[in-house]
Amino acid sequence: MKKLIYFLIIPLLLISCKKATDNKESTEQSIGLITKNAMVVSARVEASQIGSDILKKGGNAFDAMAATELALAVAYPYAGNIGGGGFMVYRKANGDIGAIDYREKAPLASTKNMFLDENGDVIPGKSTLGAMAVGVPGTVAGVFAVHEKLGSLPIEDILKPVIELAYRGVIVTEKQEKRIAQYQPLFPKANKDSIPFDKHWKAKDTIKYPELAKTLERILTNGRDGFYKGETAKTLAKFIQDNGGIITEEDLANYEVKWRTPVTFTYDDLRIISMSPPSSGGVCLAQIMKMIEPYNLSEYGHNSVKAIQVITEAERRAYADRSYYLGDPDFVEVPIKNLINEAYLKERMSTFSFEKATLSSDVSHGNIQIIESDETTHYSIVDQFGNAISATTTLNGAYGSKLYCSELGFFLNNEMDDFSSKPGEPNMFGLIGAEANSIVPEKRMLSSMTPTIVEKNGELFMSVGTPGGSRIITSVLQTILNVHEFNMTMQEAVNAPRFHHQWLPDEIRMEPNLFDKSIINQLQKLGYIINEQDSPIIGKVDGILVLDDKSYEGGADYRGDDTAIGF
Repeated sequence: MKKLIYFLIIPLLLISCKKATDNKESTEQSIGLITKNAMVVSARVEASQIGSDILKKGGNAFDAMAATELALAVAYPYAGNIGGGGFMVYRKANGDIGAIDYREKAPLASTKNMFLDENGDVIPGKSTLGAMAVGVPGTVAGVFAVHEKLGSLPIEDILKPVIELAYRGVIVTEKQEKRIAQYQPLFPKANKDSIPFDKHWKAKDTIKYPELAKTLERILTNGRDGFYKGETAKTLAKFIQDNGGIITEEDLANYEVKWRTPVTFTYDDLRIISMSPPSSGGVCLAQIMKMIEPYNLSEYGHNSVKAIQVITEAERRAYADRSYYLGDPDFVEVPIKNLINEAYLKERMSTFSFEKATLSSDVSHGNIQIIESDETTHYSIVDQFGNAISATTTLNGAYGSKLYCSELGFFLNNEMDDFSSKPGEPNMFGLIGAEANSIVPEKRMLSSMTPTIVEKNGELFMSVGTPGGSRIITSVLQTILNVHEFNMTMQEAVNAPRFHHQWLPDEIRMEPNLFDKSIINQLQKLGYIINEQDSPIIGKVDGILVLDDKSYEGGADYRGDDTAIGF
């Protein structure tokens, strides 16, 4: 029946393969854009178009990654960036897998207690707003590392369309107009002078980025040194220090990416390939999926009381472990194999009962033997050769630290907040951290980013990921389950209402007015606290699903301006 639906709808969709499906803010749309050869799904149509054009020109997924990442820095300054960092997981057409960590790092002058006052208390706002919140950016280094190792086109072919976009400008959407207006009160608190985003921008206005275009031109001329050394590095370091920060030219010159081994595990007939530490995404995703695997979710039904119970209780236990064990593996020992061991996870779920909620106060980290803005952005790419990437990049908070270098044309991150400023105290996402994630010079802060690739029966099945801070892991989880357990199309899986539990605070956050009230009432009777107020949007998932006929379906989230484009 599913094949018949695809067969009937494909001719209608292929009338305009270059354009994404209209992402209306509803869940009525049941299927995303379908293309035969290749696809890019990202937060903005301009970035998806540039990435798709690179593929159509003969480039591969890694060329398109570089182009899409940099295009998001222009088209989506809310989270797209060259002043932040991220992670990418890949699967080559021959089945080889890998991952790259271009996460930001703590500056050399960082100290463990840099965000505490004389009484040892966290100074409000110091790790989230302004120059002290900025970690050493990794995005440009990540782009060049991926291109040099895995790309095929000249870097000029990748950068020139991005530079042209910056000079030409980007049209403001209705959602972007609201975002800018929402965060404008914070920009003067972080910046001494006015910035372009102080203006009242309206939908259909065009914002041009000539300073960013010039920065990108220096990168085109000098490669990664065009950012980490020379004129740009001098300007950036001076700007940060003039605004009270501690990043130096030495910090920039010393930055290096890390190639990592992804976290891999099985769930039914799926093989999941996800990001390893310093991202907590892969480990937590593995823990949750292995804990729920023994339960018959498809029989319980999508977003039923029992399904929500099982998923919530697994999330509760995984996030408790996250708070204690996870950090930068270059600085602390992270017991990945032990944390995703089936016997250990079975024991973790042994205290779960369908009769009542487990209290988070009764759940700590597990005992084992030692043998991530809320606004981020994600994009998924599959090329005509069969290569796939899943990449998540971020400034951490919306517009990062709100600190904008007008001379260079971009916002800077506030990733220092992702460290444990004081072990046991929550960060901006309410996540609790321990010593494993304490601040150390040149250390990478823990993240929730979960770029993920899924295989089915040994073949590429899905590329998926999302922004959402602490809610990233659970959004990726539910999207995979929606397809695998509940037989949804990728667009249906992306559109479906989402919920989230992260151990502390002890509550299930639900997207408001999307869940059946009788389901909520039953959960409350079982002892679950439901919060429909604090998370109106949980994730903005972008995914690509491989269909039975080997064509691709793109799921672009209606919650943002996300768009799928391919050919």
